[in-house]
Amino acid sequence: MAMIVSKIVFTLIFVLLGIAIALSATPTVEEEPQLNLNELSSATASLRGIGGRFLAEQVRAAPTTCDKNPTVCKSKGSAGPNCCSKKCVNVTTDTNNCGRCGVKCKYSELCCNGVCVNPSVNGKHCGQCGNKCGKGSSCVYGLCSYAN
Repeated sequence: MAMIVSKIVFTLIFVLLGIAIALSATPTVEEEPQLNLNELSSATASLRGIGGRFLAEQVRAAPTTCDKNPTVCKSKGSAGPNCCSKKCVNVTTDTNNCGRCGVKCKYSELCCNGVCVNPSVNGKHCGQCGNKCGKGSSCVYGLCSYAN
């Protein structure tokens, strides 16, 4: 009989301990603060800005493309001085417009001074544009005198 009572007490303590642990791990629910409607309307008014009620209603200036205004490409911060397919590019270095608009270099080639070159084997542009190999050396794997 004493054995059964001790098992029941042990089980009760174990269950109570489990409930206590579960309740301590559960976050408490706090009340959300009540919003004052006057404060809310003044806050949204400051977020509206110059345009309308929604962001889509705001009037934005359309970006100027180089096909309509070629001088855009010559401005500071432009990607290049030339206009190809409504984009400012530099035809001396752009692999998609090398030398002139629409001329694409192959995957392994670079555009150096408007000419597509393979920097792995080109002695005048070994590894990168403008890197000349010295007299008597060759360009292999983009390195001058690699095998010499």
